[in-house]
Amino acid sequence: MIEILIKFVKFCAVGASGLLVDFSITYLLKEKAKQNKYLSNSLGFVCAASSNFVLNRMYTFNSHNEQVSAEYFSFLLVSVVGLLINNGVIWWLHERRQFHFYLSKVGAIGVATFWNFFANVYFTFSENQLW
Repeated sequence: MIEILIKFVKFCAVGASGLLVDFSITYLLKEKAKQNKYLSNSLGFVCAASSNFVLNRMYTFNSHNEQVSAEYFSFLLVSVVGLLINNGVIWWLHERRQFHFYLSKVGAIGVATFWNFFANVYFTFSENQLW
């Protein structure tokens, strides 16, 4: 139990760096480049997921799997589901409940964090990987 809590804390620390990437990309695209808010959110999320893969592989999960591309694909697959969750929560909070967009984004990241962590523990970085 302690081991999973330590991994979760590490995962959240890595996620904090991803949060900076995510918000920066989203802000630049949405506010400066005047792109669609959901496209901007999606691109910010994907950039953050890619940087998070590298950091989580090395720091959180200490993976030595030689199938890096398969592991990356699994991580991205988990992240895409997380992105759907993320956009769904933003839609519900922002469009339906009238919360501020960036406040909605923070809530969405919180919800998606739990999905991403447990899916990566049991799917991407599991000792019983599918490949």
